[in-house]
Amino acid sequence: MRKPKIVILGAGYGGLVTATRLQKLVGVNEADITLVNKHDYHYETTWLHEASAGTLHHDRVRYDIRDVIDRHKIEFVQGTVEEIKTDEKRVILENGDLTYDFLVVALGAEPETFGIKGLKEYAFAIANINSARQLREHIEYQFATYNTEADKKEDRLTIVVGGAGFTGIEFLGELTNRVPELCREYDIDFHKVKIVCVEAAPMVLPGFDPELVSYAVSQLEKKGVEFRIGTAIKECTPDGIIVAKGEDTVEEIKSGTVVWAAGVRGSSIIEKSGFEAMRGRVKVQPDLRAPGHEDIFIIGDSSLIINEEINRPYPPTAQIAMQQGEVCARNVAALIRGKQELETFTPDIKGTVCSLGEDDAIGVAFGKKMTGTKASFMKKMIDNRALFLIGGPSLVLKKGKFNFF
Repeated sequence: MRKPKIVILGAGYGGLVTATRLQKLVGVNEADITLVNKHDYHYETTWLHEASAGTLHHDRVRYDIRDVIDRHKIEFVQGTVEEIKTDEKRVILENGDLTYDFLVVALGAEPETFGIKGLKEYAFAIANINSARQLREHIEYQFATYNTEADKKEDRLTIVVGGAGFTGIEFLGELTNRVPELCREYDIDFHKVKIVCVEAAPMVLPGFDPELVSYAVSQLEKKGVEFRIGTAIKECTPDGIIVAKGEDTVEEIKSGTVVWAAGVRGSSIIEKSGFEAMRGRVKVQPDLRAPGHEDIFIIGDSSLIINEEINRPYPPTAQIAMQQGEVCARNVAALIRGKQELETFTPDIKGTVCSLGEDDAIGVAFGKKMTGTKASFMKKMIDNRALFLIGGPSLVLKKGKFNFF
C-alpha cells in the first residue's frame, strides 16, 4: 500500500513547528514527509531588526534546519517554490517538482509597498537575512564614507524609517543603540545624525496600549528619534523621500538611508497558484484548510484568521504561526489515519512585547503591563521559548539570549 506524501512548503515558524511535531506524531511507515525551503537555514524573523541595525550578528539569527528535524523521518529539499498546481497535486520548484497527497503552505510574508513609487528600487526592507546584512552594511558605509569626503554630505547621516508599527519601532530601538557606537567608531558628532520615523496612521503602534505607546515614543525621542505621525510617504527617490501631510503640504526629506517597515503581505505564490486571497493571505477554514481544498493547509503569514471580538484579522505573528503549526500537524496526522473530525484553531494570545533596544521594551504579558528592563527580560524569554519549542534545550543553549539585564 502506497504511503501518503506530506509536503511542507517553508521552514519559518509555522512550517518548522508543523514538521517537528509531525515527525513525533507520524511513524516512518505511515507517511513520507518532505520539507521544502529556499535556504538550508531557518531565521528568527522577530530578530531581524537587530541584525539590520548591527546590534546582533546575522549568524546569531539563524540555525541549520537539519539540526532540528529528524532526517530519518523528514526529507529536506532546498528549493524555491514557483507555483502550486492544485488540480494536479503538484508543487513546481525552480529546479524540479514534487507531488503531494497533503500540502502545508507556510511560505511566509513579503514586504507590502502599497504601490508607492520608488520604494522597491530605493528603500531597504527588513525581510530576510540577506536584506538585513545589506541594510547594516549600507548604514555602516554611510558613516565610514562621511568623513572621507572633502565635500561633506550631511544627508548621509539621515536615516528615515517608514512605518511606526512593530517592526519600525523595534528597529528604531536597536538603531538608537547602534548610532552612538558608529559615531565613536567613525569620529562623527552624534548631533549630526538624524533619525526620522514617518507614519501615515494617526498614531504609533496602532492597537497597542496608549500608555505603553506614550512610554515608547518618549524613550525613543530622548535618544534622538523625530516622529512624523499622520504623514504619508508619496515617493522614494535616490535622494530620500517625498511626504505629504494632509492634502496640500508636500515636503522632501533628504536621506542616505530609507528603511521601509510599514507592512507585509502574504506570499505572491498564493495568488499565482489561484487561491482566493487578500494581499496574498487566504481566509482559512477553522481547521486551517484552504476553502475548497480538503488536502491543503495554509498557515502563518499567508493565512487570514478573523478575530471575532473586533471583526478584524489577527496580526501575522510568530506566536500565532507556531500555534497554527501545532494544530496543523495534529490535523494532518488525523487525515492520514482516515479521521474526518479535525481540530479547530483558536489563537491563544499570551501577551505582546515590543523591544526598544538592548535593555528596554514595552509589553503586556499575563494581563499585566510592563516597561523597561522587566519587559526587556520578558522579550528575551519569549525569544528563548520560540527556540525551545522547535529545537529543545540544546537550541536554546546554542542560540538563546542570556544577557537579560
